[in-house]
Amino acid sequence: MPNGKQKNWLERIGCEISAWTSDVSAHPFAQIAVVVICAAWFLLGLKTDVLTAVLSILAISLTQMVLNRQNEREAEAHRRDVAMHAKLDELVLASRRARDEVAGIEEELEEEEIEELRHHAKEAMQKIDDADSPGERQDARDAVTAATERVVKEGRR
Repeated sequence: MPNGKQKNWLERIGCEISAWTSDVSAHPFAQIAVVVICAAWFLLGLKTDVLTAVLSILAISLTQMVLNRQNEREAEAHRRDVAMHAKLDELVLASRRARDEVAGIEEELEEEEIEELRHHAKEAMQKIDDADSPGERQDARDAVTAATERVVKEGRR
């Protein structure tokens, strides 16, 4: 659960109902059924104000249920993203050749700074690939490290 908060039984039931309702109402047959019911209502000559009221209440309720379902899915996706970042940070920190200052940058740097860091790393990797001697490759690696440290320091201020 986000924020470590457990849901009470009423919230859990509401979420289950919202999930089931949003899944059923998203099916094309459900949408066709609404059109058929509306057409039959008009053909039978029933009061349209009753149909309007029912459709309005249905629209508001379905909107809230779909939003609730979407929030549940986003919370689950956020939990998976946080877990993935933790795993990646652990791999970066465990790797001898990786630079520790890169771990956790998604929380500390803005998107533009991360893109700049990525651009520097990409250029340096190209220089490493193009280098003829071990000394040139080491110079390129040092340039990547220096660029990374500069971008990270500037972003953390």
